[in-house]
Amino acid sequence: MALEIERKFLVLDDRWRDSVRESAYFRQGYLNNEIHCSVRVRICDDRAWLNIKSVTIGAQRQEFEYEIPVNDAHTMLSTLSRRPLIEKTRYFVDAGPHTWEIDVFEGDNAGLVVAEIELENPDETFEKPDWLGEEVTYDPRYYNTSLSTTPYKSWQD
Repeated sequence: MALEIERKFLVLDDRWRDSVRESAYFRQGYLNNEIHCSVRVRICDDRAWLNIKSVTIGAQRQEFEYEIPVNDAHTMLSTLSRRPLIEKTRYFVDAGPHTWEIDVFEGDNAGLVVAEIELENPDETFEKPDWLGEEVTYDPRYYNTSLSTTPYKSWQD
């Protein structure tokens, strides 16, 4: 079984941009109404994946990912995925021995910027850059699957 350990934070400002080493654009959509898991199709450049992730709130979740033909992924996104699609640019920023993934959302989720870090174990310590804001790991509104049903632009906070 594959286990993902990930913490998620809001981003305070753009200071992280000075440290970007790489970026990638993602389009992804969800193929199911989750009870036990989410099933996602994701395209990045000329590659695509099918991802199955347990619907568990918190830092640890089961995750399985399989590469699929990119043409199949385009068809799934256009004909099978619920709307809105998740569109974002992911920026990679190194801090200490870890890499932060900063997602800058577009479309119906424009204005949302979230930083994620993947860890080897739940108690692992990590450097918290000064641009890091509130932790939202345990807030399901910030999960991509939730953003595809209740996009950021519709929040009333």
